[in-house]
Amino acid sequence: MRILLVEDDRLLGDGIRAGLQQAGFAVDWAEDGRAAELALANEPYDAVVLDLGLPRLPGMDVLGRARAARNAVPVLILTARDTVPDRIAGLDAGADDYLIKPFDLGELQARLRALIRRGSSQPQALIEHDALRLDPAARNVFWQGRPVDLSAREYALLHALLLNAGRVLSRTQLEEKLYGWGEEIESNAIEVFVHHLRRKLTPALIRTVRGVGYTIPRQPE
Repeated sequence: MRILLVEDDRLLGDGIRAGLQQAGFAVDWAEDGRAAELALANEPYDAVVLDLGLPRLPGMDVLGRARAARNAVPVLILTARDTVPDRIAGLDAGADDYLIKPFDLGELQARLRALIRRGSSQPQALIEHDALRLDPAARNVFWQGRPVDLSAREYALLHALLLNAGRVLSRTQLEEKLYGWGEEIESNAIEVFVHHLRRKLTPALIRTVRGVGYTIPRQPE
């Protein structure tokens, strides 16, 4: 899942990015409001972590302009502004969640997983599909009751397809969910990950829609 992190504190931003990447998220990091606005206008994200006290354009303006442009990406405000009126203002402006600094990184990860679930076709915490079970919190995958060892990219691809069960995702869409800014993408990376998942799970799980992309059917076949 691809996250836009908007934070001008370099030490904090570096720590948040590392923690989210360790939890399996692909992270783009913008250090000011203008950069965040540009990223939101041009890139697809599964969620945004947004500070309010930003240079060049305040976080509330970033949020307001995104909502005015009908960008419905889930937004979690992460700020030191801890008064009730601040929280009310942020939520009324279109934020989906509000977390106060200092915070626990595990809680931030859990809140992001919850936001992404709400916007997907898989609202439950555990994702089950036929004999497959995926636990996003523990990042465990089981097939027919047996644990399956997946690489970070294989897991991320499987998670993205399950969250969008019934939809066909193109190679470009999948790359956007797996890779952040500056990460090198091999030309056949998605095809390789799909091949590995089919070998480790079952060939019938992921369907190729020729000329379009890949999908996991909503109902097992």
